[in-house]
Amino acid sequence: MFNRRAEHFSYEEIARLIEPGSSVLDLGCGNGELLQLLRDTRNATVRGVDIEESMIRECLKKGISVFQGNLDEGLKEYGSGSYDYVIMNETLQVVHQPVQLIREMVRVGRTAIVNFPNFGNLVNRMQLLVWGRMPVNRDIPYQWYDTPNIHFCTRRDFVQLCREMAIPIISTIDMRHNRRISPKTANLLATECCFLLKGSTPDAPIV
Repeated sequence: MFNRRAEHFSYEEIARLIEPGSSVLDLGCGNGELLQLLRDTRNATVRGVDIEESMIRECLKKGISVFQGNLDEGLKEYGSGSYDYVIMNETLQVVHQPVQLIREMVRVGRTAIVNFPNFGNLVNRMQLLVWGRMPVNRDIPYQWYDTPNIHFCTRRDFVQLCREMAIPIISTIDMRHNRRISPKTANLLATECCFLLKGSTPDAPIV
């Protein structure tokens, strides 16, 4: 039986992307572990958004400012360019309106960070090809009938979406089980992909 909790993208990798002293909004922040790391190691001013009450309580125990909200309703409470970074960590695939939310992220954040499991990796392709069934493995530890994943996205799909939305990609990090790999082979081999996107505010930094 597979572990119900897939490995998350390395929080240390995300922390290295954050400039010290920045303001950070984490969408789907879960128990606040990432925000706690950013607060403690990057001196960041942090806030999270999550819908689950149990996660809200865990954030509060850590002293994390957190707002209970449904990401599918957008970020209308936040002004344009009001955060240095807006993060969506392993959440893209579970929201109903990913395009709307990405558009809101680059409005609110001077830089947006989005990471997600790459459903186009070789293991998933082989399981579909050989067995003719939806993949179940260490990176997608759910059966088709109880998965929280609504939208299955590959690295190449996301690049195309950014192109269609005219959102500049600043840089990428492609991982295979927490080890960096070359972008040239990432659509086939990466288990997780992380994108830094330029916000739509005039002073959004290129880093």
